[in-house]
Amino acid sequence: MATWNPWKGCHRKSEGCKNCYIFRANERKNIDTNVVYKTDEFYKPIVKDSKGNYKMKSGQLVYLCFNADFLVEDADKWRNEIWKIIRTRKDLTFLFLTKRIEGFRIGLPNDFKENFDNVVVCCTIENQQRADERLPIFKALPIKHKQIVIQPMLEKMDISNYLDDTIECVIVGGESGKDTRPLDYNWVLDIRRQCIAANVSFQFRQVATHFIKDDKPYLIQRQYLCAQARKAQIDFTRE
Repeated sequence: MATWNPWKGCHRKSEGCKNCYIFRANERKNIDTNVVYKTDEFYKPIVKDSKGNYKMKSGQLVYLCFNADFLVEDADKWRNEIWKIIRTRKDLTFLFLTKRIEGFRIGLPNDFKENFDNVVVCCTIENQQRADERLPIFKALPIKHKQIVIQPMLEKMDISNYLDDTIECVIVGGESGKDTRPLDYNWVLDIRRQCIAANVSFQFRQVATHFIKDDKPYLIQRQYLCAQARKAQIDFTRE
């Protein structure tokens, strides 16, 4: 596993961004997250060592732009160059999340459908409104590997109309932090039911700091959020 942040900085897009961990971390460092800028690792996947070998080893999963949104509008002018780098490193798998799936075609190479099987795109949603806005766009795009990320999940949702064999996995999680919004376990189980009915893989990534189960509220410490989700043992792998 590797990370690649060719740019940093973002803007809050919708309800799910209210308590964004990137904004919170940057505020502690007095960094203005709304300033989007290229980083010194812009060309990281194609940097070579003294022997002419790529420093980023072959076969890795690369988490792309996890300190920003890959499709943030400020980076439109840089994205085509990033696609060229991704095309060059077909031996790596690149994964990114976005709340801006409507901007996916900006700077997109004409040969994307044929030459970018090494890209996993995760469309993030947080409530029914954003699901109904983003998922029809997402389904129509020529992306081979598609995942839906519902994190933070803010309400009960019905995404059954968007689940078919083009969606490889649905990932669900709650919010972390002192004043964050709750996650009800019943919402999670309902999404799981929809995934099983459509034969789409499901993953419960993390509970929330404020977690509700059987109508009882729980306060979960940050270090246990993912472990508690795993403990539930409700992940589902498509047949």
